[in-house]
Amino acid sequence: MSFSEWVNCNLGEIASFKTGKLNSNAAETNGIYPFFTCSPETFSINSFAFDCEAVILAGNNANGVFSLKYHNGKFNAYQRTYVITTKPLIADVKFIYYQLDLQLNRLKNVSHGTATKYLTLPLLNEIKIILPPLPTQRRIAEILSALDDKIELNRQTNATLEAIAQAIFKEWFVDFNFPGATGEMVESELGMIPKGWRVGKLGDVCKLIKGVSYKSSELQHSDSALVTLKSINRGGGFNNGGFKEYLGTFKTSQCLKEGDLIFAQTDITQNADVVGSPAIVENPFNYKNLVASLDIVKCEPTNEMPSSGTLYYFLQRQEFKDYCLSQTNGSTVLHLRSSEVPNYLMIIPYSSILREFNSTITPIRQIILENNRQNQILREIRDELLPKLMNGEIEV
Repeated sequence: MSFSEWVNCNLGEIASFKTGKLNSNAAETNGIYPFFTCSPETFSINSFAFDCEAVILAGNNANGVFSLKYHNGKFNAYQRTYVITTKPLIADVKFIYYQLDLQLNRLKNVSHGTATKYLTLPLLNEIKIILPPLPTQRRIAEILSALDDKIELNRQTNATLEAIAQAIFKEWFVDFNFPGATGEMVESELGMIPKGWRVGKLGDVCKLIKGVSYKSSELQHSDSALVTLKSINRGGGFNNGGFKEYLGTFKTSQCLKEGDLIFAQTDITQNADVVGSPAIVENPFNYKNLVASLDIVKCEPTNEMPSSGTLYYFLQRQEFKDYCLSQTNGSTVLHLRSSEVPNYLMIIPYSSILREFNSTITPIRQIILENNRQNQILREIRDELLPKLMNGEIEV
């Protein structure tokens, strides 16, 4: 199909707009329907107001980064979230989703507001769309959806694998039902623990290293990158969108490699759920040097702890996060007093059990890492194809 047969139109000519009716706090734990708000995260709820194929676009965001999602089925929505449907004989919903995905940066630039950016209905009506014939729209959407579906499958696989690893950790080190357990318990300052285990400090099993302090002028194109607070997801886990390329100086001890363990040392007070959250470092962009920033603490396990991957699960416990929060100060930004972190009390099993756990979870973590690498490649392919498919540069 020739590109000359594509037509230019405004989104308002081919789409209809509705908004949700609910407050953002209407989400319900373990709800049966998706609940879309202006957050990148999809929540859940037990009631639905929509049952259709739609594009869901956030109507506001403090930084002008408007969340965009596609859904087909029952769902509910926040009152400042746009639900976009199309005229089915003219425009494919999923194709419009990808057209809007291509224009998110432009929407940030044309949005209104200062403290909070927001999108108005007149602005949405006037978004320019390049529209091929319907069969071509569907073929383009199928190509891009295949990539997105594989990315999502890998993400879900990783979530399942992580849940398995967490369950094994809980079974062995919380419920004390570990291989060879005799049931013999002794008293400790953290309660009853298996005989032969001990209570120690975090500083006994790892060395904690502060990240580098840097100037904004040092954040320039480089083959080195800082691992920042944004490199840690809320609730833990690594986010490879948090790198900042860096030209400044650093100590060798502040360098990170793939597989190293870090945790967050700061957070803004209105969230406060990142402080103490751990992550295992990845390097999908193959930077020559990764460097911990001042918001990050690097954890180097001692010989008593067989790997960063094993220690990661000890730091995933809510008790560690609660301890870190208790050791913070600050009104707008929380700062963890790093001198107190080594004093965190933890149960330390005997070495053979730690080694066996490490052998059990290492293959799981390797699969997670490989899936993340694959997803990075798939995202790069998708991001390269998206504008070319949407502008007719690639014939389908």
